[in-house]
Amino acid sequence: MTEGKCVQVGTDITDADLEALVRGICFKTGPPRTIGVEVEWLLHEPHRPRVPITPARFAAAHAAVRALTLSSALTVEPGGQLELSSLPAASLMECITAVSADLALVRTALNALDLTLTGLGTDPWRPPTRLLHDPRYEAMEVYLDRAGPAGRGMMCSSASVQVCVDAGYEEPGPLGHGRRWRLAHLLGPVLVAAFANSPFIAGRPSGWRSTRQALWAGIEPGRSAAPGLDLDPRTAWARRVLDAPVMCVRADAGPWLVPEDLSFRAWVRGGVPRPPTGADLEYHLSTLFPPVRPRGHLELRMIDAQQGDDGWIVPLAVTAALFDDAEAAETAYRTVKPLAERAGSRPAPRNALWTSAARHALADRELHDAAVVCFAAALDALPRLGATPAVLDAVGAYTERYVVRGRCPADELIDRFAPQGKDVLS
Repeated sequence: MTEGKCVQVGTDITDADLEALVRGICFKTGPPRTIGVEVEWLLHEPHRPRVPITPARFAAAHAAVRALTLSSALTVEPGGQLELSSLPAASLMECITAVSADLALVRTALNALDLTLTGLGTDPWRPPTRLLHDPRYEAMEVYLDRAGPAGRGMMCSSASVQVCVDAGYEEPGPLGHGRRWRLAHLLGPVLVAAFANSPFIAGRPSGWRSTRQALWAGIEPGRSAAPGLDLDPRTAWARRVLDAPVMCVRADAGPWLVPEDLSFRAWVRGGVPRPPTGADLEYHLSTLFPPVRPRGHLELRMIDAQQGDDGWIVPLAVTAALFDDAEAAETAYRTVKPLAERAGSRPAPRNALWTSAARHALADRELHDAAVVCFAAALDALPRLGATPAVLDAVGAYTERYVVRGRCPADELIDRFAPQGKDVLS
């Protein structure tokens, strides 16, 4: 992404120039050459997952993992979740190899502290509790609380697998940026459904297969809503960014200001409470949480965290195949294109299609049928992307265990749930 110091924002900038600035930052077109993944995990004691992590233990864990030499960027989320963000990789297997090595180091360091990582879309045991107390998260909590409790759940109790793909060619075609943008928004609910893995929160069934997706849909729509698909992606996203409310105005000292009903466009025009800078624009972009977020590349943010040390590999491999193999991309697009009718005019993730994906997962017949075709296309394409037999076996096993049967990991968790207080994962 463009560095803030290189971006100029002033009250005399025109709307056209402001939109052009956003378009240039958020869409970098060209041949799809790289793939990346961001993997989040819940942190807890191995045999006492219901016990909250104390601030002292959290600080010790944070210090231990930050001392490691990793190729991935390591960050900590507000509720103590750990996230590994890979570097852009030249191939699927390069990405898998690098993140797997980093994850092994992190797990070893945490095991020494009697802590472990679990891949679930929401914390099924503990209520949302914020462990980070820096100005960003103080301000974010104030802002999100205005719309209800979903924001705190999102901040402190959710975890995901986010797959990052290149924006695509400037020209039309299966790998063109316009097609990939539309594919991401129509394939998104299929991925939500196929990998739904969060039917519980705070010790109770939620009524959703993907409670995580329900939380994201429940936060203030200025943060979470996608733009409509009826305009060019660059234009639609630029207008969405500039009309979205500003979450906070950063300050060098003291708490950050949390304005009400101030869009970035209005902030530029009015220059109050202070004139915005290029760095403020880039920060504003980082506070928008739609299911597909352009950051030069495309972040697909709708997949629940997955169980097992290697569970994250399957959604990464399937998504990479459906975006970066031209034949699979064409099959996927033709398969999910009819789903647009169910989405209607309401933006993701608050329309009927996305809601059904989160609530019913692959029990939704149309989503199940689409998933069967898309997973088959991915399996056919993965050898062309250099996937190893182990990756092919993992995707094939997942397809047979869940997709073909119209099930998802959340269904197994629901089957195993015991209301007598038994841990969900026991």
